[in-house]
Amino acid sequence: MIKSVKAIGTDSSANPLHTFNIQRRGLLTDDVEMEILYCGICHSDLHQVKDDFGATTFPVVPGHEIVGRVTAVGSDVTNFKVGDYAAVGCIVDSCGSCPACERDLQQFCENGTTLSFNTPDKHLGGMTYGGFAKTYVCKERYTLKMPDFADMAAAAPLLCAGITVYSPLKHWKAGAGKVVGVLGIGGLGHVAIRIARAMGAHVVVLTTSQAKIEDAQRLGAHEAVLTSDAEQMKKFAGKIDIIIDTVSAKHDINAYLKLLAIDGTVVLVGLPPEPFEVGAFNIVKGRRSFAGSNIGGIDETQEMLEFCAEHNITADIELVDADKVNEAFERLEKGDVKYRFVVDMSTLN
Repeated sequence: MIKSVKAIGTDSSANPLHTFNIQRRGLLTDDVEMEILYCGICHSDLHQVKDDFGATTFPVVPGHEIVGRVTAVGSDVTNFKVGDYAAVGCIVDSCGSCPACERDLQQFCENGTTLSFNTPDKHLGGMTYGGFAKTYVCKERYTLKMPDFADMAAAAPLLCAGITVYSPLKHWKAGAGKVVGVLGIGGLGHVAIRIARAMGAHVVVLTTSQAKIEDAQRLGAHEAVLTSDAEQMKKFAGKIDIIIDTVSAKHDINAYLKLLAIDGTVVLVGLPPEPFEVGAFNIVKGRRSFAGSNIGGIDETQEMLEFCAEHNITADIELVDADKVNEAFERLEKGDVKYRFVVDMSTLN
């Protein structure tokens, strides 16, 4: 039976977010239904409601960092029971059979990944609606078990920010004996510092902000570099094995390629709006690489949550009530958050 659920979204990029009702599908045999407790605000949510990529279908309900409590399960569900904490991240469905899906790389599904919002809804038609709502329904295979975090709200951003940085750090083998640079301390960067440190790497923060230099040590970095200072940058030339580039604005990637050790890699996880120009000698010298990474698969996301719970890693958040969502989006657009907004969905009335 289809349910009508209160949600927060908008019907136009020119209009503010507001409450309205959406439809959630009735429970299928392999579905998990949850009451949403917290939902993080990601910069991609802002891009979608503003239609910055030109691909938003309105009305849109954003939100893909969803933490909730299970309220019902389908007859075939075995890993969840009513009352459990559960979570939904970016991915809620995929074909399950292509080479990417078979490798737990559902984010690269060859037949189309279904995202938690603004992608075609296979069950109800129209588009999927995200976590700025009272409830969510998701297949068990794509529902995540939430470990026992002391602060569930602060764990919500791990569903996107956490996996976005954990996946490349794991893939490029961050750990003991490796020097990891984190470019940019924001919603992604501050979590990357903590995860890389917990993996055993020597962590170097690269930032344009003197204030972020001062915050780097608190977040767990061993060293910090003011990138506008040529002498500081020169000190690390050829010394860094992996740089996680979280910057979504235009920047000179060549300055950071020069910091790489032999066989080092700059991994882009931010989404700058313009193409990069890469100097040939900056990658030929030292057999350096410039790569990219995009979230992670379901099993890897579950692994990340358990890793973060074991190492007491959460995001630095500002918890906001549902009626303050527009204010939070405006502040996010200005960069006025340290370092992630999370909406208390219990305040959606």
